[in-house]
Amino acid sequence: MPVNLDKPHLWKDDTRASVDHYNKWFMKFAPKAFRDTRVDVTKKVEKAVLDSNDMRDLSPDLLKAWPGVLPTLRMSCCPPLAVDRLIGLSYASKSLVKNMELGRLSLKMREELLAMQLASIANVISRLFDPDIFVWLPERREPTAEERLRASTIVADRLTGAVANPIIKNAQEKRQLAEIAAYLKKKGYNKKTHSPGAPLDTMAPGTFTFHYPVLTGAEGHQVFVSVDALIQPHVPRANRLPVMVEAKSAGDFTNTNKRRKEEAKKISQLKATFGNDVCYVVFLCGYFDSGYLGYEAADGIDWVWEHRISDFDQLGL
Repeated sequence: MPVNLDKPHLWKDDTRASVDHYNKWFMKFAPKAFRDTRVDVTKKVEKAVLDSNDMRDLSPDLLKAWPGVLPTLRMSCCPPLAVDRLIGLSYASKSLVKNMELGRLSLKMREELLAMQLASIANVISRLFDPDIFVWLPERREPTAEERLRASTIVADRLTGAVANPIIKNAQEKRQLAEIAAYLKKKGYNKKTHSPGAPLDTMAPGTFTFHYPVLTGAEGHQVFVSVDALIQPHVPRANRLPVMVEAKSAGDFTNTNKRRKEEAKKISQLKATFGNDVCYVVFLCGYFDSGYLGYEAADGIDWVWEHRISDFDQLGL
């Protein structure tokens, strides 16, 4: 029986409750995460300013010795440069820039090509340094300690949002999985590893596992589909397949549809492999409106609200 997809008369009230639930968590967790991230980022920005002789000696050698400084340098520009914009302006290799964003170089790149592309990156950034932040650059003078600190703080603020958002997202996912684990343990379930690739119908009753790769497709064309939670009820369903759960949260209404197509593709792959009776649900917390829910329902994807985790009871758990 459907849990929520066939109850559109409840969707608006549930959306409001879900938004409140997410916001309470965000207000408690996000400020600390942002502050902690900002302290760490500010230290890195200050180091970048000092190591580059107050941004006056940005060189290929500096980028080669410290490729991880690139995000700081992008945020020091006017306007701040997105990764793809820097690639376009510098004509540098996409793989090189993406690797530098992760704090490393492209090891397979020839030395002469690496030197040329690092010089191009350094040239673009040097020409675009924000003169309202690094006020000493157009005046060709030494900065005061106050100016250096102010510039480092402004760049750190720009960078912190980009760094903190993934931290908040990862923390929310961990919290959602912890909520599922707490709910299941109260019902006598045990967390137990199920070997990847093993038949799903052999999963032990009354067990669950997280981040499980489900093998889908026909022989010769098989692919793994990652499932956040795999739960085998105490009394298995008729097909003995476990319940599959995708944990999902959103902090605003604008981005909720980005992964919707991925979920539709997942359930399509799962049904093609295990039949239409597969039980795949999304565990929602945050900003999911009737538009998003309608699309999920149309794709045959049901959901459980985190603010009403007892919805899982309807799945035989």
